[in-house]
Amino acid sequence: MIDHLSIGVRDMQRARKFYDAVLAPLGYRCLSPGEESAGYGGDAANLWLLKTDSPVPADPKSGLHICFAAPDRAAVDAFHKAALAAGGGDNGKPGIRAEYDPNYYAAFVIDPDGYRIEAYRG
Repeated sequence: MIDHLSIGVRDMQRARKFYDAVLAPLGYRCLSPGEESAGYGGDAANLWLLKTDSPVPADPKSGLHICFAAPDRAAVDAFHKAALAAGGGDNGKPGIRAEYDPNYYAAFVIDPDGYRIEAYRG
């Protein structure tokens, strides 16, 4: 249903370093690098980072988060490890989330701008 999603970031270099690291284990890469924007995906750019001085304030109570599909559970683990190494915050270690589904394997992190992101494999 959704073709792409854009999020605002304050520091494009910092955001690119983070997203390059966390999306690589999931099989995604920066397809459209730039100083003011960067588009990530597999075959097409589905996530866009846009440099702005006024990104939407991240609010952990808002319910907003972005979930990325992972090819396998090892990729979810690598996503989490890469996020922490690249300056992200832990928001849920890799593991089964039985409250969602008995096979729902996910990890949750917070990016440098405060956005909550997830990698998931069912």
